[in-house]
Amino acid sequence: MNSTHRLALATLLLTLSTSAQDDIPTFKTQTKSALIWEENSSDHGVSTLRDPLTGNEIHKLSYGGIEVSSRLGYEKVSPDQAGKLLTFVTTVANNTESNVAVRYGGASVEGHVTPPLAVGPIKNLNSRDHQATWDPTKLSCFKTRFASSEMLFSASSSTQVFTIRPKTAVTISFVTKDPRETPVLCSMDGCHVKGTVRYYITVDHRDYVFVWPGRSIIYCGD
Repeated sequence: MNSTHRLALATLLLTLSTSAQDDIPTFKTQTKSALIWEENSSDHGVSTLRDPLTGNEIHKLSYGGIEVSSRLGYEKVSPDQAGKLLTFVTTVANNTESNVAVRYGGASVEGHVTPPLAVGPIKNLNSRDHQATWDPTKLSCFKTRFASSEMLFSASSSTQVFTIRPKTAVTISFVTKDPRETPVLCSMDGCHVKGTVRYYITVDHRDYVFVWPGRSIIYCGD
């Protein structure tokens, strides 16, 4: 797929506002270059791997010595709440000879923009911040080590820039809340998230876009 087609597809995928639902914000990116992971893609640099220990899917995009791998899991917020938490885990490997900068891009669930939640240590926080912050030690995706809390895009730091040195890799996580009342569909074959989740991160000036069908998102709860 040439750069013109990539830009057209990125705009299509990331412009998710609708005239029927004016309260849904627009999720889009103004970009000169985007790489997009999608099912059944034959593009060079787009691949699906399997975790050798769990068999869970890992989606990967590669370009110019940069490899970006994505994993996505969900868990219950609490027994008395209908929503679910989505935990995004992205590993960026820099196989170039220069530093690269990684920035948060955006995420959406079936057209609903879902910003990062405030996630981090809650010790020494005042009561207001304590209530608004999610403790990763209490979240299943972190307790099971599906996600790492060492590097986070959080509500208070979504504009943070992570620098990756040459020949190194970092894993960055962030958590959002699925805004739908019934985000999970269950049957005799098990439960899975309904619909499609999209998100992207920016490495230098290139957006890496991941499109996750709900059935591929794993449950990492207890």
